[in-house]
Amino acid sequence: MNRYVLQRLALVIPTVTGVSLIIFALMRLLPGDVVDILFGGDTQADQRTLDQIRENLGLNRPLAMQYLEWIGGFLRGNFGVSMRTGIPVAESIAQGMPVTLQLAVMAIFFACLFAIPLGIIAAVRRNGVIDMLTRIVGLIGLSFPAFWLATMFLLISSTMFRWTPPLGWVSPFVDFGRNMQIMLAPALLLALQPMAIIMRMTRASLLEVLRQDYIRTAYAKGLHDRLVLLRHALQNAFIPVLTVIGVQFGVLMGGSVIIEQIFSLPGIAFLLINGIYNRDYPLVQSTVLLLSLIFVLVNLAVDLLYSAVDPRIRYD
Repeated sequence: MNRYVLQRLALVIPTVTGVSLIIFALMRLLPGDVVDILFGGDTQADQRTLDQIRENLGLNRPLAMQYLEWIGGFLRGNFGVSMRTGIPVAESIAQGMPVTLQLAVMAIFFACLFAIPLGIIAAVRRNGVIDMLTRIVGLIGLSFPAFWLATMFLLISSTMFRWTPPLGWVSPFVDFGRNMQIMLAPALLLALQPMAIIMRMTRASLLEVLRQDYIRTAYAKGLHDRLVLLRHALQNAFIPVLTVIGVQFGVLMGGSVIIEQIFSLPGIAFLLINGIYNRDYPLVQSTVLLLSLIFVLVNLAVDLLYSAVDPRIRYD
């Protein structure tokens, strides 16, 4: 187990390095000069002043040196300082991360809450009414993006019912009821697509397991249907489902940008959009790299859970 964990952690290094190089290069390839954007395109600014600001921000240094200084600081926990606000990037991320994390956790919770039972029923009652309904729901979830559903939800609720969900964000530790009122709608809308994916995977995986010889043998021995399903079939069918859940959680952490904007949630999306607009290199680079690192670590944790779900899996 320890050897496997070390091997997987070693793979994190090239992955994170590749992501850091890509985001560093993409930020430098964006059109426009950072200093000009900081000044709002003010043509009256003195050129000497602009050059001095570039020097202070380290923009005149070679790109390789800029990258090494940034990635070195990131590894030490120093994410840099925002070029726009002068606030440490770590402080900005600490303010936005709880919002995004809560939204992703609630979305994946609702997705699993509905997807797994429906997927199981659809597999057991194949070609039945519930199976047909789950296929329709899955098709809708995969066809309509969350931001479109959120826009339609706000449009319909405000025009037809004269009601809109509360916007903004309140910490659950300050006012739990208000927090749930704010987060429930975006979390449910964001959960629809991963719910469709998890539901389809649960159904497909369980159907494959139910066709195996050892399941037929269990039925031939006279074991009860529920016992065969819970003890023998689900345990083996849940491995690919667990993989999909881990991937979808990582996707939700970085894919809730537009939902956060629509519902005015001050999460990571607010930081990224404003950072990209203002060419705030330290803010965008550190935020994207941190999200990528979370994605990799979540998938590592999912891999380690395999042995808990299926005792036959051992990392020796």
